[in-house]
Amino acid sequence: MLREILALSVEDKIFYAVLFFSWTVYVWEAYLAYRQRKIYRATVHVPTELGKIMDSETFEKSRLYQLDKSNFGFWSGLYSEFEGTLILLLGGIPFLWKLSGHLTAHFGFGPEYEISQSLVFLMLATLFSAFTGLPWSLYNTFVIEEKHGFNQQTLGFFLKDALKKFAVTQCILVPVTSLLLYIIKIGGDYFFIYAWLFTFIVSLILVTIYADYIAPLFDKFTPLPDGELRSEIESMAKSISFPLTKLYVVEGSKRSSHSNAYFYGFFKNKRIVLFDTLLEDYSPLNQSGEKEPGTGEENEAVVNESKAKPKNKKQGCSNPEVLAVLGHELGHWKLGHTVKNIVISQMNSFLCFFLFAVLIGRKELFMAFGFHDTQPTLIGLMIIFQFIFSPYNELLSFCMTELSRRFEFQADAFARGMGRSSELYSALIKLNKDNLGFPVADWLFSMWHYSHPPLLERLRALTGPKQD
Repeated sequence: MLREILALSVEDKIFYAVLFFSWTVYVWEAYLAYRQRKIYRATVHVPTELGKIMDSETFEKSRLYQLDKSNFGFWSGLYSEFEGTLILLLGGIPFLWKLSGHLTAHFGFGPEYEISQSLVFLMLATLFSAFTGLPWSLYNTFVIEEKHGFNQQTLGFFLKDALKKFAVTQCILVPVTSLLLYIIKIGGDYFFIYAWLFTFIVSLILVTIYADYIAPLFDKFTPLPDGELRSEIESMAKSISFPLTKLYVVEGSKRSSHSNAYFYGFFKNKRIVLFDTLLEDYSPLNQSGEKEPGTGEENEAVVNESKAKPKNKKQGCSNPEVLAVLGHELGHWKLGHTVKNIVISQMNSFLCFFLFAVLIGRKELFMAFGFHDTQPTLIGLMIIFQFIFSPYNELLSFCMTELSRRFEFQADAFARGMGRSSELYSALIKLNKDNLGFPVADWLFSMWHYSHPPLLERLRALTGPKQD
């Protein structure tokens, strides 16, 4: 066996190494998920230490929800792995590249128009991914999320949303990809520096314009009305010199009853966005009775008698609890977590572009994936970033998960330092209940996947002795 492996060509060794690592990662992830599913199946009663924070009905609902999600993840993951393997074994990538070449040639663009062919290839690949992923997305939304009371969408709204997302993605991908490929082509020996700078600038622009111009294409954003909550949020932001310029509520309830909050923006232009499902006094899911009929997309999305009625009792958090959650989020900013994540991300991006520059000239990499006569830049990016860097990406992902957990504890401690410990304590319990989070986790699964510490660990840290 070893002799046969050594006798393989370099390109064959690369190809089979990629397949081997891909399936190794899948088996590892499947093993971790199996360990966690055992927890879901075996833990059918509320553990003693959780008795004061979780009732048996909620515990059972969260157990069944997470078990369904885990089973779904197993089958969708298995399908994805088989699909990816078949694409590689059957030469799907070079086939799609040739097909895109035929399409561009039909419109008078020959092989010398590599960027045009690359854009067609990217669009075809995105379409293929969208079509093969659609059944899984439909099942997740209208079977699992619907079964457990989270889905608020109709089928028509879902399909319109999918088409809109595809269109917006293409509007961003086409110009960005075109410019990136052009920069790599004309950049000379130091093209990796210019490519990195370009992607860095694009990421800053997208973060800056996302909530003002992109997100409103999908969800309705309205300023938080004047009142006690708005005044207290502005006062809290001012107390730590957070440069708050806008405060929005997003209509997340038309999609799902899951809740969230985030802030965005750079320098002296920060915005805070609250999901309406986070606000106990604001969430439409807490309102009883019939809703007023809407028009157009809003009417299709929410005016359905079964969806208009609340599916959860008293969804969301009280105003003091919302302030505690925001204290946690603002702690990320004040403690520099956002900047640190950006720095790490850009250091990683620069390293990847540098290594790409080192590897892009290796013909055997292209030959390993069926490209014997041509070396398209886009294909090189795909091969190196998606396949060759896979081991490095797995290691980086694990390290970032560990760092994120540390940041979460620090942000909780910051909110505690603002005198909001008890409110954050109750908010975490409510959010866990509203989102049907299961508070018992296998230690290995948790270590590998949980970017946020388990609920019990966070509650203990909030009530334990303060850390210096």
